Amino acid sequence: MYMIAGLGNPGREYAHTRHNVGWDTLDILADKNNISIDTGKFKALIGKGIIEGEKVILVKPLTYMNLSGESLRLAADYFKINVETELIVVYDDIYLSPGNVRIRKQGSAGGHNGMKSIIGHLGTEEFMRVRIGVGEKPKGYDLKDYVLSHFSDEERAAVEEGLIKAANAVETILSNGVDAAMTEFNRKEVVDTSSGSDEV
Repeated sequence: MYMIAGLGNPGREYAHTRHNVGWDTLDILADKNNISIDTGKFKALIGKGIIEGEKVILVKPLTYMNLSGESLRLAADYFKINVETELIVVYDDIYLSPGNVRIRKQGSAGGHNGMKSIIGHLGTEEFMRVRIGVGEKPKGYDLKDYVLSHFSDEERAAVEEGLIKAANAVETILSNGVDAAMTEFNRKEVVDTSSGSDEV
């Protein structure tokens, strides 16, 4: 069984913001595979189903971004998930241009507080992650305000493509393994200068 977690913040004001691309990707996966993410448990909304022949648990933490690890620890313990081989975390990255997707098998939080929380609660940096580019913070912008902002019209088309690509990447991990997914989806990105994103 795999657990696929999309990071984001609950509340209408945060819907479809840069910080919520993980949630948006889970919505695409759920729609494609007829899964309802509507059960409140483990400080999250969860849905159970089958993707690419694998049993999956889709998890949207409701703890707000910076406490995401609390939810994932509870769910991973309950479902007896081996986080190093059966957990996939989907989240935003300001070091990738809007819509660019990068898959990794391990790595530091890179300043992303949601990932810091997850690594802290799980006690390991070794778990799969799918990072979705949301664009670099412009000079003079407050970082928190930036990641909680909505995409511009110019960025939106690229982001929509990126969300679909991220959902496809998760399906490829499930069907062919993470190495095959990395080969297929990872592309060199000039602004990708970190192992993660430096976000709030």
